[in-house]
Amino acid sequence: MTTRRKKIYEGKAKILYEGPEPGTLIQYFKDDATAFNAQKKAVLEGKGVINNRISEYVMTRLNTIGVQNHFIRRLNLREQLIKEVEIIPLEVVCRNIAAGSMSTRLGLPEGQALPRSIIEFYYKNDALQDPLVTEEHITAFNWASTQEIDDILAMTLRVNDFLTGMFGAVGITLVDFKIEYGRVWENDFSRVLLADEISPDSCRLWDSTTNEKLDKDRFRRDLGNVIESYTEVARRLGIMKEMPRVIEGGVG
Repeated sequence: MTTRRKKIYEGKAKILYEGPEPGTLIQYFKDDATAFNAQKKAVLEGKGVINNRISEYVMTRLNTIGVQNHFIRRLNLREQLIKEVEIIPLEVVCRNIAAGSMSTRLGLPEGQALPRSIIEFYYKNDALQDPLVTEEHITAFNWASTQEIDDILAMTLRVNDFLTGMFGAVGITLVDFKIEYGRVWENDFSRVLLADEISPDSCRLWDSTTNEKLDKDRFRRDLGNVIESYTEVARRLGIMKEMPRVIEGGVG
């Protein structure tokens, strides 16, 4: 866009700009990839475009089943219009299979199915490397109320059920995912909305047959073919039709 826009916030993978009307923001998806609290960095051409499309697809479908979220509409290849929310400073992780930090922390072999889905809370603070916290911490420090925690837990389990089915139908196992929530205020009353994004940046996705990783672990662990794997997720979900040729996994 040629007009100067006011930048509200810049994160590792996205930029938020002032929206066209009050209560809205424009969310821009960058090609930057980071891991290990931004100690590892790269630019992966096309990543932002794919994540924008996958997140649009998932958020739209979640809206239709009553999981309210901040997504309004996609504006172009890299941007979407979203509702402005007051972000709750928690990363909410839902795990179905042991992987990543849970395997390390609890000595579980990666790939071991968990007895049930486990939801963990992490305090959103880069300087502290997003430490694991309990509901006791969350209420004591007033990051969220008991009611908000209940709403977040219920919504996260619904998202998990939906995503497990959606990915499972196209031969992908949902190992775990990270989401964030925000408040929207209506007079003195606030409600919780799902925010941020849902994409291979924020989910662990394994091929159901081969267990091949189709997510950000390919970048974290130097497995290569990051963009090809993200593209494969989009292709299986049937949302590649509008993608520019440059990203469709080919070198040509």
